[in-house]
Amino acid sequence: MRIPIYQIDTFTNEQFKGNPAAVCPLEKWIEDDLMQNIASENNLSETAFFVRDDNEYKLRWFTPKGEIDLCGHATLAAAYVIFTYLDKSIMKVKFNTISGVLEVVKEENLLTMIFPSRAGEKCEAPEALIKGLGKKPKEVYKSRDYMAVFESEEDIFNLQLNIEELKKLDSFVIATAKGKEADFVSRFFAPNVGVNEDPVTGSAHCTLVPYWKKILNKNEFVAFQLSERGGKLYCADLDEKVKMAGEAVAYLEGYIYV
Repeated sequence: MRIPIYQIDTFTNEQFKGNPAAVCPLEKWIEDDLMQNIASENNLSETAFFVRDDNEYKLRWFTPKGEIDLCGHATLAAAYVIFTYLDKSIMKVKFNTISGVLEVVKEENLLTMIFPSRAGEKCEAPEALIKGLGKKPKEVYKSRDYMAVFESEEDIFNLQLNIEELKKLDSFVIATAKGKEADFVSRFFAPNVGVNEDPVTGSAHCTLVPYWKKILNKNEFVAFQLSERGGKLYCADLDEKVKMAGEAVAYLEGYIYV
C-alpha cells in the first residue's frame, strides 16, 4: 500500500519553526492500528489522516501514543495540504471530527480556523502540577487541560520541568502569562501521549482565549508560544467559538509504503 505523506510547519512562515505535523490523505480509512503505527514512526506530535466525504473531509489525529480529540496545528496542516496540493480552487474546507465540524478558511497567507471554546473552571493546583512545572502558579483552571497561570513571561520561559511528575496528571498542561510583545504567551506539555512539550498548540487556545478575554477585556489577541521552535497565532473570542489564524509552510512531500 502506498500512502501520500506531507510534513507541514504550522503557525509560522519559516521552515524549521512553528509546529510540524504530518498529513496523510487517504482514499478510504485504514485500520486504526496502522494509523497509530504510522504516527509512532513519524514521531511528530501529531499525524493527521483524512478521507474525502462529498464536499467535506473526515479528519482524525494521532500522537505517537494515541488518538486525540482535538488538534489545531494538524488541522491547519491538513487544510494547507488541501488548499495547496489537492484542490487549489477552494478557499474554505470543512472537517468532520470527533469534536464536531471544524472550518478552515484561506485568507491570503493566513489559514483561519473556528474551534469550540473550552473555558476552564478554577481549581486547586495538583501537587504533581506544581512539582512538574517547578513553581506554584498563581491560579489553575481545568477544561480538557490544566491551565496554570503565572505572573510573567519570564516565569513561562524559565519553568523547571519535571516530566515524570507531569506524567502523573490525568490531563495535559498549559502554562500561560501576560506577554511583552504579544497579548499572552504559553507553553504546552502532554507527556502522557508522547509529547513532552508541543511546539505550538492550537487546541490550547480554546481555553487560553476565553481566559484572557476576561483578564484583558478584549476580544482579539496576538499569542506567542514560547517553545524552542516558537509560533504565532492570531486569535479572537467568538463566545461559544474561538477563531485562530496562522501561516504554514511545506517541508516535505512523499509516500509511505506499508
